[in-house]
Amino acid sequence: MDKIEITKSDDLLLAKVTEALEVAEKAQASAELSAFATNNLWILIAAAMVFVMHLGFSTLEAGFVRKKNVVNILFKNTMIIAIGLLTYWFVGFNLMYPGSNPGGLFAFGGFMLNPPEGGMTATYADYTYWADFIFQAMFAATGATIVSGAVAGRIKLNSFLIFATLFVALIYPITGYWKWGQGWLDALGFYDFAGSTLVHSVGGWAALAGIILLGPRKGKFTSKGIKPIPGHSMPLATLGVFLLWFGWFGFNGGSVLSADPELVSLVFTNTSLAAAAGTVGAFVTSYAMFKSHDLSMVLNGILGGLVGITASADAVSVNSAIIIGLVAGIILPLSVTFFDRIKLDDPVGATSVHLVCGIWGTIAVALFGNFEEGIGELSDQLIGIAACGAFAFTLSFLLFYLLKITVGIRVSAAEEEKGLDIEEHNISAYS
Repeated sequence: MDKIEITKSDDLLLAKVTEALEVAEKAQASAELSAFATNNLWILIAAAMVFVMHLGFSTLEAGFVRKKNVVNILFKNTMIIAIGLLTYWFVGFNLMYPGSNPGGLFAFGGFMLNPPEGGMTATYADYTYWADFIFQAMFAATGATIVSGAVAGRIKLNSFLIFATLFVALIYPITGYWKWGQGWLDALGFYDFAGSTLVHSVGGWAALAGIILLGPRKGKFTSKGIKPIPGHSMPLATLGVFLLWFGWFGFNGGSVLSADPELVSLVFTNTSLAAAAGTVGAFVTSYAMFKSHDLSMVLNGILGGLVGITASADAVSVNSAIIIGLVAGIILPLSVTFFDRIKLDDPVGATSVHLVCGIWGTIAVALFGNFEEGIGELSDQLIGIAACGAFAFTLSFLLFYLLKITVGIRVSAAEEEKGLDIEEHNISAYS
């Protein structure tokens, strides 16, 4: 009788343990599903915020150009996001994330999208393949947008759109693969969290190539010196910068690639503190240089601080983020003046904001980053800057040159004088 009671008791205990394990397994599965849904949702929200940055670039560049070229710059930025998404879908994504040849110079995963079974990402389990693609695709067109502002006011529309397509198809994804697609720069130890080099400097190098081959706007550099050509609407430019600052929370915050509460919060804080410090740095430096309160310099100082912190927003202290942004803001007016002195005309200051501050931000990783030995060392950072710069500038220069000797890249003097809105679009932005 005692043995039977013991057996029943054991069976009851075993049933309770089994039930408890089943409850625990269901709870764990529910928690994992909840975490997955949260992470995936944050990636999608971040992608939408990066999309808003294209509105920011549009209004910023529209404000910084003359009113006779406003429709043209808005048209280019409208086309860039459309071309960027389709080109990245067709070829760019699988060049940047080929899923093969780790540590290599080049790899290709095929045309169009190739989702894995179940729709999960090949490398991460925190979000779907589709969330991964749309987030990365929003980045892809950003580099071409940088070029758009730098060559504003004198480039042929169709020539620019051809260049933008090839930029997103080849230049951006190949350099992106080198680090983010686990290529040779990643194996080296080069670090770029959200793209001070891989997005901003690469776009800046392409812009520099275009500026050199295009030449300055008519009347910019005269026998009497440099003639300022102010933008037509500072309210539009200011609105654009604040839209970009907002979108940068998604740009940097989404690059955490999860909804990790501590890390996303740190990235948000560092991003804003660097932008604020960049504002102050540009304000003080530009006043010391020009003895005036130049709004355009302060606006670009904000962007310079944002570009500067983009490489290390996840890996530096808040104090370091302030220093990085402050230095970027100080560099900005000096860089703008330098490019003017060597007669390279950039209507919106894109080369100073994205190229120069992007280089500084990438170097700052080695100076301030909290890394283990072998990651983000100065030599590796300099190699990454030089390699991406050489590739992006050389290929961009070649593409612009081929366009120049075939279909041409610059409008006529008469068309430039009249304005691209009338000549290219037969419409004015304002009645």
